Amino acid sequence: MRSLLALLALALAGCASREPEVRTVRVEVPLLVPCKMKEVAVPSWAAVGLKKSDSLEVKVRALLAERRQRVGCERQLLAALRACQ
Repeated sequence: MRSLLALLALALAGCASREPEVRTVRVEVPLLVPCKMKEVAVPSWAAVGLKKSDSLEVKVRALLAERRQRVGCERQLLAALRACQ
């Protein structure tokens, strides 16, 4: 019985004298980063200044110009969205 206690005491003493192992562990965690983009400026639409008395040609040209403006504005919005993804 005494020899068992002596053996156990020696085993515990041997574990106590050992220094702990220091290890560096790298953990990769995704973080949310706020997107910093300039706001897309809304253009002054070409058809805003149309009057009822304007000719059909003037109205059609203004509406076509406004369509091009809208397409350009949509492209800028899409580009800003892609930049933030």
